[in-house]
Amino acid sequence: MLTTRGYPHCDRKIHYIRFIVNYLTLSISLSFFVYSFLDLRNPEKAQRFFYTNNIKITMQNTCTTVWNNSLQTIKANIPNQSYRTWFEPISALKLEGNVLTVQVPSLFFYEWLEEHYVGLLRKTVKQQLGEEGRLEYNIVVDNKSSNSGSPYPAKTPSNGNIGAAQSPSVPTAAPAGKDLRNPFVVPGLKRLNVDPQLNSNYTLENYVEGDCNRLARSAGFAVAAKPGATSFNPLMIYGAVGLGKTHLAQAIGNEIKRTHPEKLVIFVSCEKFCQQFVESLKNNTINDFVNFYQAMDVIIMDDVHNFAGKEKTQDIFFHIFNHLHQSGKQIIITSDKAPKDLSGLEERLLSRFKWGLSADLQIPELETRIAILRKKMAADGIDLPAEVVEYVAHHIDNNIRELEGAMVSLLAQSTLNKKDIDLSLAKSMLKNFIKNTTKEVSMDFIQKLVCEYFDVPANLVNSPTRKREVVQARQISMYLAKSLTKSSLKSIGAFHGGRDHSTVIYACQTVDDLMGTDKKFKTYVTDIQKKLKMN
Repeated sequence: MLTTRGYPHCDRKIHYIRFIVNYLTLSISLSFFVYSFLDLRNPEKAQRFFYTNNIKITMQNTCTTVWNNSLQTIKANIPNQSYRTWFEPISALKLEGNVLTVQVPSLFFYEWLEEHYVGLLRKTVKQQLGEEGRLEYNIVVDNKSSNSGSPYPAKTPSNGNIGAAQSPSVPTAAPAGKDLRNPFVVPGLKRLNVDPQLNSNYTLENYVEGDCNRLARSAGFAVAAKPGATSFNPLMIYGAVGLGKTHLAQAIGNEIKRTHPEKLVIFVSCEKFCQQFVESLKNNTINDFVNFYQAMDVIIMDDVHNFAGKEKTQDIFFHIFNHLHQSGKQIIITSDKAPKDLSGLEERLLSRFKWGLSADLQIPELETRIAILRKKMAADGIDLPAEVVEYVAHHIDNNIRELEGAMVSLLAQSTLNKKDIDLSLAKSMLKNFIKNTTKEVSMDFIQKLVCEYFDVPANLVNSPTRKREVVQARQISMYLAKSLTKSSLKSIGAFHGGRDHSTVIYACQTVDDLMGTDKKFKTYVTDIQKKLKMN
């Protein structure tokens, strides 16, 4: 034990040391208490408290934390597809006081968020930062006035004013002088009637909207209304085979011709463009080839991924692209991959593909597939049973082209063989379209489907519990097992928790009685039977 007996000056020093240690301990404890108290309400206030008191406790990723907390609220209030499309690409940049700044990838993103989600964003930000909380955007705008294609940010506050959102203060390239004569324009070409090479059956009206294509379809309407005058130029539509890229691209072209008949519109596939380029080289008419495409007001290029490895063709398209874009003309391109996933293309061309909006088409959900079939039926003036439409839509789930082809084949089978279109004919015909993945109708499969329908765990169905919803699922499972399988009453009872055959008989009788008296209960059984037939 430390003693200072006989040394009074040491006693005073130790007293001072104890006093300083106690003071520092109390100060740090009080600081952590205040930090905890302030952090629950406003992290920024807590941060200022420590900076004022020279306490070096860093609060890293504060803006990220606030934004991630906001995203949790947003995700719970909008569909998953909308969340992935509009909010996952956003990143938090900084948090200054009660102002959170986030970065969005394009001007179109900013406009869409302010028009459709401004209320939700305002509420979530205020929930995180208090009533004075505000959100500012840092928009990545492409500098099109230079050949570098490098983006720069444009800062825009979120104020919920839709009118202001449509025309934020963003630098743009200066227009070309009116007295400059364009040497690429062929005199008299504008007076020619150029065939747009469009299929008139493809329109925006018969393009069914769903969560899988809402962004691309909405952008298509905007481009058709003001070709070359929107922030999404070029418009790149990408997605897997058979999801409607060509349909949408041609539909935009048809809408432009309808609303702007004076515009020169041309639709061309990448392969056709390459063939034309090779022919022009052979015939020494390369200038005519370039002049023709540079004179267009709208060019729609299908399947640009086919440019891969064709360096000369890429080079000529690069110059045509530049000329059209700088002249305020609209460019629409389609691809089976996103720009970042395309290989074999020059970087300068890929960077220009990213200038505007890249909208993806995803696999349509069941409801959208059914709507597509019904739209096709209405256009062709035919009528199919609802169960047949649902069966076809349920089994062909990844390709719209195959979906429509299956319906055409079904109609042909019915007409040529003089048979009524029913579920059995649909099953027979679809063998040519889908792999044979039919699940065996077993007691286990039936019970699983019934449990999924009523959202009841299978272990409860086989347990002794007498809860009403569990008993209902158990009795329906027994009833369907008896009617759809060759299992004996004894084996059905044993499967459902070791019950005897008399319990199975009672369950089947109960289900029969309820189906005759309770319409809602009958609907339950009918829906499950339909699902079993589809599988």
